[in-house]
Amino acid sequence: MMGLMVSEETTRTTTPPTEQQPPAATAAPREAGAHREPRTAATRAWATRLVVVGIVLSALNLRPAITSLGALLEEVRDGLGMSGSVAGLLTSVPPLCFAVFGVMAPRLARRFGPAAVVCAGMAAIAAGLVIRPYAGNTAAFLAASALALMGIAVSNVLMPVIVKRWFPDRVGSMTGLYSMALALGTSTAAAVTVPMTDALGGWKPGLAVWALLAAVAVLPWLPLLRDRDRDRGAAPAVRPAASQEPGQAAHDTSREESVRAKAAQEEQAPALRITRSRTAWALAVFFGLQATAAYITMGWMAQIFRDAGVAAGTAGLLLAVTMVMGVPLAFVIPRLATRLPHQGPIVLALGVCGLAGYAGLYLAPAGGAWAWAVLLGISNCAFPLALTMVGMRARTGPGVAQLSAFAQSTGYLISIPGPLLVGVLYQSSGGWGLPIALMTALMIPQMLVGWVAGRNRTVEEEAAR
Repeated sequence: MMGLMVSEETTRTTTPPTEQQPPAATAAPREAGAHREPRTAATRAWATRLVVVGIVLSALNLRPAITSLGALLEEVRDGLGMSGSVAGLLTSVPPLCFAVFGVMAPRLARRFGPAAVVCAGMAAIAAGLVIRPYAGNTAAFLAASALALMGIAVSNVLMPVIVKRWFPDRVGSMTGLYSMALALGTSTAAAVTVPMTDALGGWKPGLAVWALLAAVAVLPWLPLLRDRDRDRGAAPAVRPAASQEPGQAAHDTSREESVRAKAAQEEQAPALRITRSRTAWALAVFFGLQATAAYITMGWMAQIFRDAGVAAGTAGLLLAVTMVMGVPLAFVIPRLATRLPHQGPIVLALGVCGLAGYAGLYLAPAGGAWAWAVLLGISNCAFPLALTMVGMRARTGPGVAQLSAFAQSTGYLISIPGPLLVGVLYQSSGGWGLPIALMTALMIPQMLVGWVAGRNRTVEEEAAR
């Protein structure tokens, strides 16, 4: 596109002046326009590169605050004198914060722009992570954790918005890149937090060190704060009329006015009645059920293997394999999803993998442990698929923001009881039969609502009916 604009401008600057305009009068403006346009195109290209870097770095920071704490939970409990019930509550704090704070994201994005809100979110993550290890008591630790989770919540919601706005023709590939970075950050934090804690001499610096990654993620967004019009959805500026042919100038001006009018209409349009959309509800329930499965897997799968006689180190490695599966598949699945008119078949394929994995955990947890870990890792890739469908089920930037906030906030609320209920069933029954039966039962409605959410419809159409 940059080359096309430059060649088009060069053609126009070499066109002889018209009889109505002296050569001297037209040469300077055309020459100025020829220099201005490449600079504008180069600026936009660099801004796009910064957005890509910002998306990747931000995605890397959306889970280490959670998985690093899980790796050191026993040390944190001992260090703060935390009761077992409060420690159990910590496992439900992340989805609760995601649900509560995620609702605020669309309103903040309309006022300040998505890039500014994500930038502030990364700063909140960095501040929360550096404060909480040195908070001194349980209440302050929870408050600092909530600050970091607030930054994660708004960034969770606005990532699909930024992808839709900056890369409308590459939603699948960019969502895949973002999801892959998120999975990489999740697995890396789980794998290296304990070794880093040993190297740094304690759990406090072992937790605080992740603030550095969040601080780095602030940097790519800072230059974009100046480009508020582009970030808020305004159309790019046209070339100066003096550098265009008269007919072309009128045509481009008319087209530019139309684009600006459409962008302004999107920004000023009243909020959708999102609860009237069946697709929005289906996507919210799908998001909640897949999040339930993911949190149950992260919280309990290693214990299932250990209770089956698998060594503790091997059980941890099996969990790491499950989480690492999301790195390559999170890039492939969104690209495949955007090429299909209906994403339901992918939902069913992931669900079948989950059902097979749960059946294996019940029948032969130790004998086929590696196979079950891989199958459950594939099943957990419903998360990047859900994010992709958020970008596909709305036509406009504000629509994506509303749908993302509704689906994620409602979904995370749905996911809160799951891990707690698994723990209750395990403790009351003394085994894993009932918890695995619950996991299997939840997979069936996940497949059904995922099929509904995968239909080729938009929430704007449904909300307007």
